[in-house]
Amino acid sequence: MNVVLITIISLGVLGTLAAIILYFVAQKFKVFEDPRIDQVEEVLPAANCGGCGFPGCRAFAEAMVKSDDISDLNCPVGGAETMSAAAGILGKEVAAAAPTVAVVRCNGTCDNRPKVTNYDGATSCTIASSLYGGDTGCSDGCYGLGECVDACNFDAMYMDEKTGLPVIIEDNCVSCGACVDACPKDIIELRKKGPKSRRIFVSCVNKDKGAPAKKACSVACISCKKCQKACPFEAITIENNLAYIHDDKCKLCRKCVSECPTNAIHELNFPPKKPKVEKVVPENAE
Repeated sequence: MNVVLITIISLGVLGTLAAIILYFVAQKFKVFEDPRIDQVEEVLPAANCGGCGFPGCRAFAEAMVKSDDISDLNCPVGGAETMSAAAGILGKEVAAAAPTVAVVRCNGTCDNRPKVTNYDGATSCTIASSLYGGDTGCSDGCYGLGECVDACNFDAMYMDEKTGLPVIIEDNCVSCGACVDACPKDIIELRKKGPKSRRIFVSCVNKDKGAPAKKACSVACISCKKCQKACPFEAITIENNLAYIHDDKCKLCRKCVSECPTNAIHELNFPPKKPKVEKVVPENAE
């Protein structure tokens, strides 16, 4: 009995000493954490999508608290309202960032871009792109295997069985950029939503010259420069045989759309253009 009692007392003393030592060690190496980090994290959407460029909302909150200038920080999911609330907690000001949305810059549907081979392998765009140039004549186009859809955590995308291309559900898209990072061909881009969600962009990423590009896809950009010449705002540049519309300069005048001979330029959420009414001149008019 004495041995058992001595053992219990000894273990109790050792446990108490260990607890005391651990307490003093913890106090010695304690790291102070700004309580505003918790406050900022509470107003964030808790999506942990990485769209802000940080691994989770907690890391983004820490970055906001530690940064003297938060103008370069943005939570795409929460938007301007969330950023304003977080800035208010920190007593800082932040400019409202224009909302963005994902767009698919490829219109190589089955009709526009016929298949020339048949891929029989892993259903992964990344793996397929590392093995071969695609099952059509366009090596820059969408592979249609849905890796971007799998990467989306907000049910904002689906694969269209008829076209073989991903479709963005605009109302669900939070602009986290997961689909952009998942696409090995850089086909998906985050662009400004624009007023009334109206956008104009070149739906093509083919960098081949005119004739080969048109042969591979009937709606490819052929770098004819007609859109660039028609734009009065210098919003269109031509680089590597491919036109690109800069959304920070584009005024949505739509002049480039009608000039494109291959219909490579897309306009979204615009009302239909009114047909031109030709004036009828009476025969007896002088």
